[in-house]
Amino acid sequence: MNLTNYYWYFKSAIPERICNDIVRYGKQLQDEMAITGGFSRSGKKLNKKQITDLKKKRNSNIVWINDRWVYKEIHPYVHQANENAGWNFQWDFSESCQFTKYTKGQFYDWHCDGWDQPYMQEGNDPSNGKIRKLSVTVTLSDPKDYKGGELEFDFRNMDPDKKRNIKKCTEILPKGSLVVFPGFVWHRVCPVKSGERNSLVIWNLGWPYK
Repeated sequence: MNLTNYYWYFKSAIPERICNDIVRYGKQLQDEMAITGGFSRSGKKLNKKQITDLKKKRNSNIVWINDRWVYKEIHPYVHQANENAGWNFQWDFSESCQFTKYTKGQFYDWHCDGWDQPYMQEGNDPSNGKIRKLSVTVTLSDPKDYKGGELEFDFRNMDPDKKRNIKKCTEILPKGSLVVFPGFVWHRVCPVKSGERNSLVIWNLGWPYK
């Protein structure tokens, strides 16, 4: 899919008070080791080899948040970005918010959030039949509190026949900034060199593209 805009950002959009509330709330909850789509979410404990393999791809700690007040703060920007960027994707459901903590040496290598097949969960899950269309990342930390941890995009979308087209998303460095981008755009979080980077990620779903 050819795009005029691969992402849309809002600088310092979320008030510092709200950012602090999300961080405080996230740190009150029990975190867990972040996994990727290639590893089971069934609750089974990963063995030592699986953990080693996972941490070559992704190393961070996360907390899941479902509180409506968090969505209420972020959703207007997702709608606005969808319109301003000219994507106009249909979407009508958001997954749980992922509060992420990156400390020294932690990272998330190249990946895209969207999958080839729609969700097919048990029962009447509202995500059934839908795909990830719009991702949003919110910066919750002050840039002076950490080094590294940059969000980068690769606009060639990992096509081996194309030259790398990497862009650092420096626009969202200020605390409270956020970026919205299509779920099929490849991106990564570079290793944190010092301090701690906190962020909030939400995946927004809709029916498959026609």
